[in-house]
Amino acid sequence: QLQLVQSGGGSVQAGGSLRLSCVAIGLIDRLNCMGWFRQAPEKERERVATISDDKSSTYWPDSLKGRFAISRDYAKNTVYLQMNSLKPEDSGSYYCAADYRSCRLWIVLDPTNWGQGTQVTVSS
Repeated sequence: QLQLVQSGGGSVQAGGSLRLSCVAIGLIDRLNCMGWFRQAPEKERERVATISDDKSSTYWPDSLKGRFAISRDYAKNTVYLQMNSLKPEDSGSYYCAADYRSCRLWIVLDPTNWGQGTQVTVSS
């Protein structure tokens, strides 16, 4: 069994920064993809970024790459999301996700494991 425990998040003014963390606990052997999703009120959940076991990362949309940075500490089984130059539209619930399968599957399938979620609020 795999458990994902998130930390970080909170409230910040526009232009500020926040860092989210997510540690994987349990069956971490052969854990492949880790990443972040977010959901704004009354909107569908959307992928934000993923990072594979081979350290390759992807952002949705690609323009987020200039403000957000996903990283992974393989020794600590932890994935991070550094968010800079935050905008009010970045507000929402952020969820860590992990999978033993390839990140590419997240295009059509949901991840198999989810964190508890954390709130990010960006005020203008």
